[in-house]
Amino acid sequence: MKKTVKTNILESDILKTIMKQDLVKRYATLLFALFLGAIVFNLLTLPTNIVAGGVNGIAIITNYVYGIEPSIIIFTLSISLLIFSYMYLGKEKTAVALVGTIAYSFFVQLTAPVANIIMVDMDDLLLISIFIGVLSGFTNGLIYKTGFNAGGLPILSRISYEKFNISIGTSSLIMNAIIILIGSIFFGWNMVMYALIITFISSQLIDRVVIGISKNKAFYIITSEHEKVNNYIINDLEHSATIFDVKGAFLEKKRKVLLVVIPTSEYFKFTSGIKLIDKDAFFLASDAYQVEGGK
Repeated sequence: MKKTVKTNILESDILKTIMKQDLVKRYATLLFALFLGAIVFNLLTLPTNIVAGGVNGIAIITNYVYGIEPSIIIFTLSISLLIFSYMYLGKEKTAVALVGTIAYSFFVQLTAPVANIIMVDMDDLLLISIFIGVLSGFTNGLIYKTGFNAGGLPILSRISYEKFNISIGTSSLIMNAIIILIGSIFFGWNMVMYALIITFISSQLIDRVVIGISKNKAFYIITSEHEKVNNYIINDLEHSATIFDVKGAFLEKKRKVLLVVIPTSEYFKFTSGIKLIDKDAFFLASDAYQVEGGK
């Protein structure tokens, strides 16, 4: 029991240290992303009435039906969700969303006149949807990369996961789908299709911003000619490899596995060389987004 308590304290200290690192840079990035997101909302999303879910989608619907300023709806809903977060998730998990919640509502109000200053032709909704998806993915990716968040409906998803063990992806999908379907009542089914385009592009770009674009490939190779393969990797390709023992689950035969990380540009030489050495070699390739350390 004592050992477990020490481990938990250590993990807690690590998290606290991480959250204190580069605070000025992280807050500056967060504010920039929120400001850009507010411009995208007022310049492109609100004028086209494309409801892609979230608090923004609710604000668009209420603005259309009741004429209420979007910034008021966004602020009211976001603060209400922060209160729920404090009640059910605690102070620490709520703190990471506090600045984002207040700043985004302020920026939406501040940038409200931007549509009157920058004139954008709204006739090509497909092009507009692509731009919204790209910019939304970019801004959300930057926010996630800071370790903070902008609050909103993801708080309910987190509560659903913590209290009812409903996966965050499932609860988020259900809530956003409901908002989009409500939006379709007022803005038609074409809006739903544009919303799906935005959601797809945004989700793809978020990953690229957070973890980057893979320039390397990681290979796991199982071969009976591991020494020859290892020599080829070291002497011809001038890379290194890690070798470890494994045992097959079916035949229970012990084999050697090589772990190698190579630049994507050398993919052809690497795979072709392995096949020449051992045509029966088994290998698994995956993207390696971050490669650091080692000698």
